Amino acid sequence: MTGSGLRGLFGRRGRDERAASEDPPAAEPPARGGQTRPTFAIQSGREENGPLSGVSADADREQTELRTPRWIVVVPVKPSARGKSRLEVPGAERAALARAIALDTIVAATACELVAQVVIVTDDGSLARDAAMIPALRFVPEGDAGGLDAAVGVGVAAVDPNARMPRAALLGDLPALRPEDLTAALQAAAPVDRAVVADAEGTGSTLVTARAGVAWQSSFGEGSFARHVELGCRALQIPDASTLRRDVDTAAQLEAAVALGVGPRTAALLARH
Repeated sequence: MTGSGLRGLFGRRGRDERAASEDPPAAEPPARGGQTRPTFAIQSGREENGPLSGVSADADREQTELRTPRWIVVVPVKPSARGKSRLEVPGAERAALARAIALDTIVAATACELVAQVVIVTDDGSLARDAAMIPALRFVPEGDAGGLDAAVGVGVAAVDPNARMPRAALLGDLPALRPEDLTAALQAAAPVDRAVVADAEGTGSTLVTARAGVAWQSSFGEGSFARHVELGCRALQIPDASTLRRDVDTAAQLEAAVALGVGPRTAALLARH
């Protein structure tokens, strides 16, 4: 793919066109990644219920939230100098692009309404500094952990060693990820012990989950989807168009992500090149 082809596609299909001409915002973003919670108002034309109709709606919402489990999401991120070795985009520095992709993934995860905390496992100090203004994050050093599975295990052990909450491992290379797509997958995973979401090619895995009380296991890497199924993960039926399935390792995959609409940091970097 040529650089001009990617830029042209981005110009047509970016998630937020304004982001293409702006650097990532420096000011502190609103809580939960800029997402607002739904509000409930008293319905007009129902005067017989009086003001208690609004109270009832709030109570129903609170009961629903109590029944819906909230998740710990662990995102392993390689130091950007070593990450995305196959991602070559003319004019774009690979390390900067890898970091932008990771940050957009992290922001989308924190904006997911079912996520209690996002745990980033990394030794990339630059990523930690760039993510300082993103809410609901915890950073855990990767240390001597080798590979994605070991890094995820470090994050899970640091935050919830007794499996008291449902946990998920999310790849950090999903620049088009939308919070609602992650929400849908976590809702589908909630009733089962373990679950997995396949990548767009159907051979890798972008999300692996374990509900509360179930010991953590994962087997990321090439061909990981089949291995996760062998481990007992239920394959979630996530639509092909879901942004959760569009991970990025190559320029062609980045082009496909841009067609879905990438996050503001990735968009801004591509717009400059």
